[in-house]
Amino acid sequence: MEDTRFRLKIITPDREFYENDVDMVEFNTYEGEVGIYRGHIPMSMVISPGILTITNDGESLNAALHAGFVEVLPDKVTILAEIVEWPGEIDEDRAKAARERAEARIKEQPEGVDVARAELALRKAIARINVVGK
Repeated sequence: MEDTRFRLKIITPDREFYENDVDMVEFNTYEGEVGIYRGHIPMSMVISPGILTITNDGESLNAALHAGFVEVLPDKVTILAEIVEWPGEIDEDRAKAARERAEARIKEQPEGVDVARAELALRKAIARINVVGK
């Protein structure tokens, strides 16, 4: 029987977040949501804030993935991430407060506010809130 698993390695500046053989990984890029299986064509992508889902033996693990790059090879996926957080590492109240601040900056657009930065902060806060709720 052919092995359908591949090696997933996720690294942040602070730690090696995850390394194991998995069946599938899903995450957001600026081109859209992608799901990777063994044998995927080689490519690299820029990660967009969202939920990272790791599927292994029929069970899924979720984490908030904020930004970074991914290298996909047929038998290995390496994610170099700015920040990745397991649900237990997220302070939901703090994430909700960050979402409210970002929404207010976007809506009011006070003098000197970088709207693109506020939108990115909003996507990160929403990713945190969504992963805690899963």
